[in-house]
Amino acid sequence: MKIKFLLFGFTALALTSCKTPLNVAKIHTEKNISISKDLPDDQTFNTIIAPYKHELEGKMNKKISYTSVDLNKSGDNSNLGNLLADYTFDGADEWAKKNGIPGGVDCALINVGGIRSTIGAGDILTKSIYEVMPFENEVLIVKMKGSDLKGLFDYYLTTQKNNPVSHLYIETDNGMTIKELVNGKEVEPNKDYYIATSDYLAMGGDNMTFFGKGKMISTGIKLRDLFLEKFQANPQIVAPTDIRLNFKNKKNKTNE
Repeated sequence: MKIKFLLFGFTALALTSCKTPLNVAKIHTEKNISISKDLPDDQTFNTIIAPYKHELEGKMNKKISYTSVDLNKSGDNSNLGNLLADYTFDGADEWAKKNGIPGGVDCALINVGGIRSTIGAGDILTKSIYEVMPFENEVLIVKMKGSDLKGLFDYYLTTQKNNPVSHLYIETDNGMTIKELVNGKEVEPNKDYYIATSDYLAMGGDNMTFFGKGKMISTGIKLRDLFLEKFQANPQIVAPTDIRLNFKNKKNKTNE
């Protein structure tokens, strides 16, 4: 019993000795400043940021490529969408062959909603790519059995959405899939396929839940960095014109 009282006493002493006095801060009444276009510039602030602003504008306005035609994302086979899908395939394929996937990737798909702008004919600047891809999405590779690719083809059959693809051909007509090709060949149910896409889609974004049956492989490659690299490597852009999504007698318009 004495021990209990001693413990209680030591605890109480510790609590009271460690207690910090409460200080009430002095309160000052300040005037609200309205933020509007009429607010005068802070010249000191402008002077400080001027060199950084100049440097950033120089980088953003740097020419990295050229296109003789408008690059847009409208329609089932948009030239910008297919171009970026091809760049996604190429980047993932290069990475795969250097990282234990000798055959590289088999195909690629991206979402048209992730393409936030278009590129007009003429010089292509660094800032154009930032406007097209303002997000920090990463390239992922999803390993899937051929039998599970049925979910991918069913997705396009159901939605008839113009999400760009590369090394894929999908043809539908009257509620049925007529052709389902990967690299020009029919799918082998027992074969492993490697699909390049974005982390957003791989995690089920845009209702692409079929990726859930696969194994995700991270590349560490940012889509925007990949696109910048590919545009810089191609001074004259040749926009793809081939048909990859062929929705015959299309009724529901879900293009973006």
